Amino acid sequence: MAAPKVAQAAGSILLPVGLLLIAIASIQSGASLAKTLFPAIGAQGTVALRVLFAAILLMLIFRPWRVRLTTVGLRSVIVYGIALGCMNLTFYMALRTVPLGVAVALEFTGPLAVALFGSRRPTDFLWVGLAVAGLLLLLPVGGFAAGIDPVGAAYALTAGVCWALYILFGQKAGAVHGMQTAAWGSLIAAIVVLPIGIHHAGTALLDPAILPVALTVAVLSTALPYSLEMMALTRLPTRTFGTLMSVEPAFAALSGLLFMGEMLTPLQWTAIGAIICASVGTTATARRAPASAG
Repeated sequence: MAAPKVAQAAGSILLPVGLLLIAIASIQSGASLAKTLFPAIGAQGTVALRVLFAAILLMLIFRPWRVRLTTVGLRSVIVYGIALGCMNLTFYMALRTVPLGVAVALEFTGPLAVALFGSRRPTDFLWVGLAVAGLLLLLPVGGFAAGIDPVGAAYALTAGVCWALYILFGQKAGAVHGMQTAAWGSLIAAIVVLPIGIHHAGTALLDPAILPVALTVAVLSTALPYSLEMMALTRLPTRTFGTLMSVEPAFAALSGLLFMGEMLTPLQWTAIGAIICASVGTTATARRAPASAG
């Protein structure tokens, strides 16, 4: 009797794990595809179209107008949306000069900092040390990361700061307004980013040859992975979900290699590995929330 139960448990976790890995691969494939639009409409124009199409898709899927925003929720949603728009913009600006895997690893320091904030246990300092070591190997300081554009690295780190704000205010808004938060946030992000894209690319944004690619980027980078992540999150323990999400920089590096021929040095792979280990370790050793009474 034990064997069928074990097989059933393994089968029940394989599906959400597969969905989450597909979501991660989809996001990074979308980023690789988005980079092909840079010569035509620039990073600003690309992110403007991506966020615009994503907002339209999420508004149609979740129909957030059916839920009335509270005053407190509205403030959180506005900051969440601004952070989302700035995160996408600065990340795409980083991709102009920084390999995808390196950009994602640098950006990943944002959620890692959120996870480690306030930690005081000895093991937490180990993860901080690993993350810092990875950063020192990636950033153009001390002669380690020759070839990494300082401006691009700064954009990627700024995207990490925006990601941290996105997490913090997204949690606050989501606790009040649930799934509709993503739709409202995407709409606000589009309002923030679209004028920048229009100013940079102008009428090139209306090129019929570009629009289908931009729509595909929006689906791969937002609509599809968001839906799959939500399905996986409801079926996986939080710790397992966080651990799997930690491999995203590795997926990004592989995507950059496969789709754009971005070769990373052994030192850069080591740095990405250090940041992944720090994220996995932080998730695996996180304190469990006490069970509520009742």
